[in-house]
Amino acid sequence: MPTAADLLAIMPFPDIDPIAFSIGPLAIHWYGLAYVAGILLGWAYARRIAANDSLWPGNVSPISKTQLDDFIVWAALGVVLGGRLGYIFFYDLPAVLRSPVRALEIWNGGMSFHGGLTGTTIAMILFARRNAIPVWSLFDIVAAVVPFGLFFGRIANFINGELWGRLTDVPWAVVFPTGGPFARHPSQLYEAGLEGIVLLLVLAAFVYGLRALKSPGFITGVFVCGYALSRIFVEFFREPDAQLGYLLGTNWLTMGMVLSSPMILLGLWAMLRARRQAALQL
Repeated sequence: MPTAADLLAIMPFPDIDPIAFSIGPLAIHWYGLAYVAGILLGWAYARRIAANDSLWPGNVSPISKTQLDDFIVWAALGVVLGGRLGYIFFYDLPAVLRSPVRALEIWNGGMSFHGGLTGTTIAMILFARRNAIPVWSLFDIVAAVVPFGLFFGRIANFINGELWGRLTDVPWAVVFPTGGPFARHPSQLYEAGLEGIVLLLVLAAFVYGLRALKSPGFITGVFVCGYALSRIFVEFFREPDAQLGYLLGTNWLTMGMVLSSPMILLGLWAMLRARRQAALQL
């Protein structure tokens, strides 16, 4: 029999199997495919941007397609290692200290965007220095394509029925199998829309419309600031991690807000710095 919450939820949970397909004993999950799709689409878009000399300072691209091809491995390692370590340190450290093997149990906790961002930033700095690429330009081209990964990652979260939102009675509420018999905000879809689609379009407008890549670091600032604002907004609809809960009060200030707030200042600083540097070169 359907519960009252089921009747209130106009948007039913699709109940898609988290396992996309299996090859013998090997199970391929949608979450893993989301990472692959995000990286490959981001790589293809980055190659397109890099090939357009007119977008860059002096009308010369600072990075070749071959270098971008090589960077994929560095980026993947930065995202995966940084994302997993970030989740452990930001969200699950006490449990891992009690049982270190939990660090390898990815089914008991996932990935942290802020950790993945840190890992990818380190990878970009090392790769840029090794290949004599202006580091801010590499930051910019990666920032312009990250929303692909964010979009597919949040869709995978929705399919997995994880990271769901707070209780609500809005018409588009969803009853998640893992969220109890309650209608909740589909906050994963909110994030997919804001951090993925909207942020991608905003960045594309700056890249192609305003030629912002000619001011190295500006696109990076737009991305960092845009992601932080989107994440903080969605945190008001998203249920905090059970092991942390709300950090202040009973219904606000989550770890996501704490980690994202400094990013606003960092993004604004990057944009101002880029404009100052561009002005000095005129």
